[in-house]
Amino acid sequence: MQAFERRRDRFALFDAMDSAAVNICFPLALPDFRPWCREQGLAPFHVLLCAVLRAVLKVDNFRYRVLGGEVIRIERLIPSFTVTNQYHDLNFAQFDWSDDLREFVARGIAAREAASRMEALNMEYAARTPLQAKEQVFVTCIPWLAFTAIQHPSASLAQPDIPSFAWGKYREAPHGRLELPFSVQAHHGFVDGFHIHQLAQQIAAELDVIIAPGAPPPRAG
Repeated sequence: MQAFERRRDRFALFDAMDSAAVNICFPLALPDFRPWCREQGLAPFHVLLCAVLRAVLKVDNFRYRVLGGEVIRIERLIPSFTVTNQYHDLNFAQFDWSDDLREFVARGIAAREAASRMEALNMEYAARTPLQAKEQVFVTCIPWLAFTAIQHPSASLAQPDIPSFAWGKYREAPHGRLELPFSVQAHHGFVDGFHIHQLAQQIAAELDVIIAPGAPPPRAG
């Protein structure tokens, strides 16, 4: 929390505003990890989800939350993301973290399948403790659209302390790269544009490590 104390005055400034959210949408450049996913039999969305969440944990500013009126730093993440059911209605998938990439993907797929079979809204999140509710980021994927802007809903305009992420349709980029629209919404008292840049760089770095030649293969669960 020492790093946060250096910016407590920035937090006070933005937290007093009607909306403390900063929301940036940008083209995210990544290594093309899809061939590696095909070789490994792993779903690309879930590999990217893992890379995004690992990056969140490494950029400290994305770990700050407000709980009981006090700023805290979370120590873990509960993975969650949106899915659609048979009627194309939104639902929420949540699962327990695993450091094992293959197990992470398997748990994510199981959570997706369970949530997508539900007609009613999945209320698992409502049973979380106040701290567990903060141990999330909100993730959605819109693979049909190369969007250029997005507005994430917030439970409280004055306290958007749980970051929201969205990404969209992939497109080929030069030199074996991919590009996709990526959106970050966070509390401006915690996160500036520079930290969003750090997150983008870290996501790409996480994928580079995952697909690097000679890297240990993802362990079986």
